Amino acid sequence: MKLFSSTIDTIENGLNYSSLKQKVISQNIANESTPGYKAKDVSFKDTLQTAVNQSLGANRTDDRHFDFKGTSPTASGIINRKNVSYNHNGNSVDIDNEMTDLASNQIYYNALIERMNGKFSSLQNVIRGGK
Repeated sequence: MKLFSSTIDTIENGLNYSSLKQKVISQNIANESTPGYKAKDVSFKDTLQTAVNQSLGANRTDDRHFDFKGTSPTASGIINRKNVSYNHNGNSVDIDNEMTDLASNQIYYNALIERMNGKFSSLQNVIRGGK
């Protein structure tokens, strides 16, 4: 018997993505003045693909069928921003862009936490018999 719905798993995956993005943004901000440092980003597409690959189980009965596990995205989904240079020392960190991403990620994280709290509140209400 599955106690929690798939919504909890989806929210958990979103929180993992948000946590990874927070870590990457923090690294970019910390290396703002490091010469030659290339800013990194988290690819939502790769993160989503990894989550989908983990959740889908498919059996191939013919070689012409698509292999769901065949694609191998990067494990973390972290990519380097290429061909971008903002500073004279080769550093590609744009602090204004990083701060915008940080605020956006914080809003996303708070929304997920609020949704998770709502799910647990509903579960608690059911356990108490609606009282």
